[in-house]
Amino acid sequence: MQSGTHFSPLNQEQRQTAHSGGCLTFPREQVDRVKLTHHWLVNMRGGEKVLEQFCKMFPAADIQCLVHDRNNLTGVIAQRNISSSFLQWVPFGRQLYKQAMPLHPLLIKSMRIKNADLVICSDASMIKGIQVPDDCFLVCYCHSPPRYLWEMQDEYFGDHAAFGSRIKKAVFKFCTPYCRRFDHNSAQRVNLFIANSEFVANRIKQYYGRDSVVVHPPVDVNSFSPDRPRSDFYLVVSALTPYKRIDLAVSAFQESGKRLVVIGDGPERKKLERAAADNIVFLGKQPFSVLKEHYETCRAFVFPGIEDFGITPVEAQAAGAPVIAFGMGGALETVVEDHTGIFFKKQTTWSLNEALSRIDELYDCNPHLHSCCRKHAEHFNPGVFRSKFSKEVENTVADGHI
Repeated sequence: MQSGTHFSPLNQEQRQTAHSGGCLTFPREQVDRVKLTHHWLVNMRGGEKVLEQFCKMFPAADIQCLVHDRNNLTGVIAQRNISSSFLQWVPFGRQLYKQAMPLHPLLIKSMRIKNADLVICSDASMIKGIQVPDDCFLVCYCHSPPRYLWEMQDEYFGDHAAFGSRIKKAVFKFCTPYCRRFDHNSAQRVNLFIANSEFVANRIKQYYGRDSVVVHPPVDVNSFSPDRPRSDFYLVVSALTPYKRIDLAVSAFQESGKRLVVIGDGPERKKLERAAADNIVFLGKQPFSVLKEHYETCRAFVFPGIEDFGITPVEAQAAGAPVIAFGMGGALETVVEDHTGIFFKKQTTWSLNEALSRIDELYDCNPHLHSCCRKHAEHFNPGVFRSKFSKEVENTVADGHI
């Protein structure tokens, strides 16, 4: 398995794009009518930040999704013409959209896009199945094939999952084969798959039998500074859910005695707090100013889970912090081993603590570690994302597919 991705320096065009915030544009005579879709718009997380970049690239494009809540969206998205499925108007539909998963195929089938040359689908669910004109070109930027359908069934619907009653879980499992067929068939209608990582590209191939190109998602690296003095604490920023493996970090730091600060909230918080020693502090959900301060002053960032991409390790590197990560998943594409971070090979307390013991060596070997981390993070600048995404679609347009 590859131990970290080595990036070539940004070329002049990418560097100018990254610093100016500009992006390439599509020839209007080739792609005149563009529409955007997203699975659901109820908060601002990594997928919604990608959609925000699409909105900047296509200022006149309308958006379709299953449900939306403008109050929880940035102005760039909220000011758009957003249309949703029937679920939007069902009482509590915007709160219970996940529980309505068995109905998602029917809801999506009822949605139709008209008068479009190009549809860009930002998807971690099944919205790629939306009806589009026959002569329309459908691009799917895939954050992940839906985990609740293709993997992690126990995490979502198992005995210990907080997804509802046993009856609800039984209904979800019963409907899974139908939803999988719908999702797989929808994937065959996509003209171009763009994955957010090689890790996701492999799963697109596994579950859909489709090839894809990779364009890593954008990270707002310019919001962070790598130049502040460092403290002696280590940092975790994460939702506190089982698959994030924050329990592993708690166990390792309890054994090592090193200081750990955990920012984030979730159903595992009380359990983790009960297990934690005094050297581990849980701050819960925090505003960006507090998050920024901790990124910029921590000794290193700890990333113990497996993610499709993982924006937080890139944010940490943008703030000059090296990353200690489990060597699987998206971390292999965002962290350069022995240059901007350290990988541990097994999800065990011993393996994580062994990586922790090597952080001093990383600092000693690289007196410019913080600036190296920041320079690497620049490869994920939003301007670079827009440039690379544009080129992938433009190449398809140039090949005569539209």
